[in-house]
Amino acid sequence: MNLRPRRAEEPDVSLTPLIDVVFLLLIFFMVTTTFRKEGEFDVELPEASNTSVAEKENSLTIAIDAAGFYHVDERRLPDRRLATLSSAIESAVGALGGDLSLPLLIRADGQTPHQAVVRVLDAASQLGLKNVGVVALSAPSE
Repeated sequence: MNLRPRRAEEPDVSLTPLIDVVFLLLIFFMVTTTFRKEGEFDVELPEASNTSVAEKENSLTIAIDAAGFYHVDERRLPDRRLATLSSAIESAVGALGGDLSLPLLIRADGQTPHQAVVRVLDAASQLGLKNVGVVALSAPSE
């Protein structure tokens, strides 16, 4: 009589189905993942054509001369600082009813420094103005 407990056989675990499932999950995630570059964005450049759009009466116009000085509704600002520009835009918007959907038109000279235009866009963005446009003149046809 054999009283020793009988040793059970080690269970045989097949790894093949596990590997198949892992590969299927890998393929699923590779197919469904979108790859995009975060630093890039589409830029739609404006075009100047022969047609002109009439400026709205209830709009705020900022003119920038060749030296980079700002004129908010034909009133020249004393300096070129962003704080001065922001306060002038804010008071002009307040005088026109405080509507943030008010169109803001930028009239920049052809020789205006790029930084001056960017500063106007920055000030408008900080104040919450979303409807911003750049006024351009069409080249004379020869």
